[in-house]
Amino acid sequence: MKPIERPNGMNKSEASWAKQLELEKRAGIVKDYLFEAVKLRLADKTFYTPDFFVVYPDRFECHEVKGFWRDDARVKIKVAASQYPWMRFKAVQWKGGKLVTEEF
Repeated sequence: MKPIERPNGMNKSEASWAKQLELEKRAGIVKDYLFEAVKLRLADKTFYTPDFFVVYPDRFECHEVKGFWRDDARVKIKVAASQYPWMRFKAVQWKGGKLVTEEF
């Protein structure tokens, strides 16, 4: 089995999700995606940088790829979702070999 490439400093989970997004881009589902390209201000000196900014034909999504959640990361994505209601926020996580997604 070929090892997963890790472009731009991605971890294994992020690289796997990038491959999925690339397949969706080639299929025309996703218009484009960028890794750690957007920084959202949540409060003074507090920012949230989603792993992926994803452009769909009809919407924007921020995708957070996690092996496990730390409390501060979950709080930040929830705050971002409430402050930027015109964007969708999705968490992607592999649990027991299955892909689990959660929307905020």
